Amino acid sequence: MNIDRRSLFKGAAALPLLGAAPHLVQAAADPPTTKADYTLRIANGLIEMSPQHIVSTTLYNGQFPGPLIRLTEGKRVTVDVHNGTDTPELVHWHGQFIPPAVDGASEEGTPFIPPHGMRHFSYVPKPAGLHFYHAHIFAGGDLNRGTYTGQAGPVYIEPVENPGAYDREVFLVLKEFLPSFSRGGDMAMDFLAGSPIKELQEIGKKSDAEFKTPKGYEVGYELFGINGKMLGHGEPIRVKRRERVLFHVLNASAGEVRSLALPGHVFKIVSLDGNPVPTQAEVPVLWLGTAERISAIVEMNRPGVWIMGDLDDNDRAHGMGIVVEYAGARGKPRWRKPKPCRWDYTLFGKPDTTPAHPDETIEILVIKQNGADNGFNRWTLNGKAFSMETMTPKYTVEQGKRYRLKFRNASDDIHPLHLHRHSFEVVRVGGKPTAGVIKDVVMMGGFQEVEFDFIANDPGLTLFHCHQQLHMDFGFMALFDYA
Repeated sequence: MNIDRRSLFKGAAALPLLGAAPHLVQAAADPPTTKADYTLRIANGLIEMSPQHIVSTTLYNGQFPGPLIRLTEGKRVTVDVHNGTDTPELVHWHGQFIPPAVDGASEEGTPFIPPHGMRHFSYVPKPAGLHFYHAHIFAGGDLNRGTYTGQAGPVYIEPVENPGAYDREVFLVLKEFLPSFSRGGDMAMDFLAGSPIKELQEIGKKSDAEFKTPKGYEVGYELFGINGKMLGHGEPIRVKRRERVLFHVLNASAGEVRSLALPGHVFKIVSLDGNPVPTQAEVPVLWLGTAERISAIVEMNRPGVWIMGDLDDNDRAHGMGIVVEYAGARGKPRWRKPKPCRWDYTLFGKPDTTPAHPDETIEILVIKQNGADNGFNRWTLNGKAFSMETMTPKYTVEQGKRYRLKFRNASDDIHPLHLHRHSFEVVRVGGKPTAGVIKDVVMMGGFQEVEFDFIANDPGLTLFHCHQQLHMDFGFMALFDYA
């Protein structure tokens, strides 16, 4: 039987959010021919975010985040994935250059991991840097599926040569739990560099006038945490004065943009989405769209007990933070909001902002159709929402050519744009040119444009989508196919 993401949703059994006892079901499968380097088990389990807040959700190996997987660039790895649930699952190896059959997207042809079954994956990890693995399943209106669950874990691919200009590493995975639907709501956008484009605003108004329905469903959350713990619970990050700590930060949210600040300290950005940046600029606040990763060095030079947390007071009050404690320091953790600043990708680019000339430019207009899909917003790319039946929109590329994708956002939403199995070079964002910033996710502001180039150097079906689960599920996807 041919199974697609939407038919999976129709037959999915909902998991309770709270109160269920954890269980782990061994998957039945023929023994693999090669012993696995890592084993992941997908099953329902509990996360104790605080003694008063225990969440039941789907996890990897009974924990959140899933276990840190450390790999060596270019050294083959094998992973066994057991599915202990009653529904098919997929694990996407986000940010890696691997074949479509392994990547973890059904649209590319990756086989599902059957209920109570397993699959044995083998691939050569690349590129080096901070990546992650996560569920890649259609969720639709089921908030117990896909990235709404606890299915996320970090992957760190060690470079062949590591200069090690730091004393130690700390991995932080940011995520919200207990999702629920509400109508409408506006996303804050003033933290991004750039300004709305009037022409795109007019296109958005025209779409709103055509679809005279209320704003579609959005997802909000009750609990927030870092590494599965609410602020004030779990172990603090213990540091020493003059220590250089390399923070690897992952936003594993299903759809939220996250900020992170440490009062009195600055972050020296060394890589974005695992890729070293040409200019290691210092910033007081990190901003991460869904699925973005940042590696940044912080020099510990302000002794005390601090709150590292989200700028949003409400989100921080509901758990989005962690305590940083200097050796010998005592007292209540302190928070001080940094001065306002805008997140500008061009800060990390090359002084020379002239990228290579593309062989072809593909322009894509993004439009939101309010509440057009049973109360959910429908998203179209050049007038078409993605169809699992026809696998369109689809763009054909030729191996070795450089393609410029120019996205024009006629909506008031921020979109974290993600390209599978490739990296891309950001060439214009927030109205400014840049070069040398290599990523696999980039935030596009409301009523703004973003342009990035990718080289078609990894043959096979390649998925592109907004990494906001709700947007992806309701049309914001496309495929690239090699000629």
